[in-house]
Amino acid sequence: MTNIDQAATLATFGAVWSVLSVGHTLADHVIGQTDHQAGNKAAPSTTEVADGVNPRQGWGACLGHVAQYHLVMAVLLGLLWAALPLQMSWTGLTAGLVLSAVTHAFFDRRWPVRWLLERIGSKGFAELRAAGMNGMYLADQALHRTALLASAPLLITLL
Repeated sequence: MTNIDQAATLATFGAVWSVLSVGHTLADHVIGQTDHQAGNKAAPSTTEVADGVNPRQGWGACLGHVAQYHLVMAVLLGLLWAALPLQMSWTGLTAGLVLSAVTHAFFDRRWPVRWLLERIGSKGFAELRAAGMNGMYLADQALHRTALLASAPLLITLL
């Protein structure tokens, strides 16, 4: 790989990461989910399941949000790709968005985020809901951004 190729790869990564970061905020908070999806996408708690609630409850809202979210992301990435001569491919775009969609749906069921926080000794943070802070929300956002960071190289390297 020449210096020019390396520079092009780094520039593409920077541009893609910027769009993924801005797109995440836009799609997760503004135009990528309805109030119904936001309020109903989580899995029922173990108590709710014990009381007879179907453990699959919420999947429809979750998948609807994930589809809407990734439509926003795909449009933004497509606009970026159309505007700039970036090293991207349809295979990479598909792989990156699929990885993002799978991880996004998994984290938005909420139990995986709570499970992780409890296992690393942060149960108190998982239950934090005070002074404008919400531990589950902050952890959810950190995990989404980490998954997007893992998706970015796929977007630019799979030719």
